[in-house]
Formats: sequence, C-alpha cells, structure tokens
Amino acid sequence: MIYEVLVNDYRNGFLENIHPGHICGVDETGMIKYEVGDSEHWTFLRSALKPIQAIPAIANHIQEHFKLTNRETSLIAASHRGEEFHIDELEKLLDKIGVAEEKLLCHPTYPLNPEAKDALLKKNQPKRRLYHNCSGKHLGMLALAKVLGVSTEGYFEMEHPVQQEIIRALSSISGCNVEQIRTGVDGCGVPVYALPLKYIANAYLRFARPELICDRSIQEAVLKITSIMNENPDIISGTNAICTSLLMDDNIVAKGGAQGVYCFGLKEEKLGFSLKVMDGSEEQWPLIVASILEQIEYENKNTIQRLYQLSQKEIYNDNNKLVGNKEAVFKLAEV
Repeated sequence: MIYEVLVNDYRNGFLENIHPGHICGVDETGMIKYEVGDSEHWTFLRSALKPIQAIPAIANHIQEHFKLTNRETSLIAASHRGEEFHIDELEKLLDKIGVAEEKLLCHPTYPLNPEAKDALLKKNQPKRRLYHNCSGKHLGMLALAKVLGVSTEGYFEMEHPVQQEIIRALSSISGCNVEQIRTGVDGCGVPVYALPLKYIANAYLRFARPELICDRSIQEAVLKITSIMNENPDIISGTNAICTSLLMDDNIVAKGGAQGVYCFGLKEEKLGFSLKVMDGSEEQWPLIVASILEQIEYENKNTIQRLYQLSQKEIYNDNNKLVGNKEAVFKLAEV
C-alpha cells in the first residue's frame, strides 16, 4: 500500500507516533493537482457524506414544504455535538417534520460535547436519539420520504427510495458511476459509500463551484446547502471544532467524517481536497489542513491561525507540563 506520513508526534524530541495517510487535491477540471500518498485510495466518506446526503432533500424542497429556517435546515448536513443550541433547533425540526423521535434509527446516546454530556449526567437525564450526532441527517431522510410520498418505514435500507436518491446524487456530484461505488453501513445504521479519494475531492470541488454541476436541480441544491453551512458553522459541528472554524470562512465548504476522513473545497481557488488519516484519528485534521492551506499559499491567514489554535501542536501531560509536540511533515506534491 502506498501512503506517506502526514504528522509526527515527538516526546522530548524523540519520535513517538506517526500518522500516515493520503491527500488528494483536484482543480476545476477534476484533474489531480496535488497528491500525497495515493489519490486512488478507496475511502468511506462516513459523515463527510452528510452534505451530499442532504442534496435530494433540498432538491425536493423539504425546506419550503415544512417551512424550515436555514438554521433548522443546516442540521440535516451536520455532525452536531449535542450542545443546548443544537437540541433547541432539533426539537423544532422534529416538530415541524412531524415524526416521533422513536422513528429515528440512530441509537439513544449522550452528546459528543463533554460539557453538554456532563450537564445531562448531573441532572440524571437519560440518553436520547436527538443527542446522536447524526440525528439531523436522519430527520432529513424522514422529511424526504414524506415529501416523496413514500413510506418512512425502512428509510435506512439501501433499496428505499430515499437511499436510492442519495446514491444517485453522490454519483452525479462525484463523477463516479453508481456501479463502481462500494457500499457499507455507517455507525448510525444508514448506508455509507466508499470512493477513491480523487472522486471525493471532485465532489467537494463542486460544492465550492456549483456551476460545474450539469444537473440544474442538484446545482441549485448544492448552492443552497453550501450557503446554509457557511451561514451556520456552529450548527454543522460545534464549539471549538474544525468544521465550525473552516466554515466561518465563506470561501470554504468543509466536512469531516469518522475514521480520519476530511474534505473541503475552496471557492476562489477552484480546488477540492480530500484526505484520509490511516490510523483513523481526527486530532490531526487541523494541523494537516492548516499545512495544506499554507503550502498552497492560501490568502486568509485568520483561517489558518484558527486551525493552529485547534491543532494542539504542543503536547501536555496530565500535570499540564509541556512534554512534546506534533509536526506536519508531508510535502504537497503538485502533479
């Protein structure tokens, strides 16, 4: 397997861990412009799929049908952290769509945000499906089923019309034929798809440059989703999260997924990037993305600085003593 080391961890100057992986960057023609490792590496999108899963819902006008605000709508593309402001909007979304919380397939859990979880535990509050970081996505799928006039039962099965709409949207925006796309089951129970990184980068290029999409309805949906994500960066992820930091920059559309996959598109630069950290870690994302932006000489230094503030380049122990550091070591080769 071809891969390169993306990040090194050092303790007292000695190499302790390496984080290998792959990076692919495509230009406006869809051709590979930057590569680290293997751009052909097959990668499950995991939650980086969420903005794409939202395309059929937006294209079929669920926002207008259920009279959703942009903030409520943004949840269908989100990996929310279950903070209080997330739950407030999710409750509204649940009510407007008109489904019982028990209809969501995602398992009851506590929020991913530690403070939100601790607050619930202190009050002895139970787990809920709405606290699951994928609950907004599931509500979007249920809303789409209602608008399509099909049963909401089994909305998570591959043969259900909702899932068929999603895989067609993925094929259209990525350029990867449906027959080539590999399938799996995501952590929350719905289908998830694997594509070579070059196709994933191509999809995020089109989120940044919707005019490159031939299908008019998908183009309009992508334009709407991107606008809503940039308008509500805190909803898409949460406090002190990389997606929130990147989406604060209106030139960037970005989304990450479990097991080390991260994707973003740059509007002015007409570039799409996808990356996979092969050890599945997410802690390396801010450092890797900051390094990519620096290496392509990205002009918005405030965005890069926010990423470095999140990156935890310095390693502290439990006694808050500085014991090591992390360093991005890859060179973004131009193809």
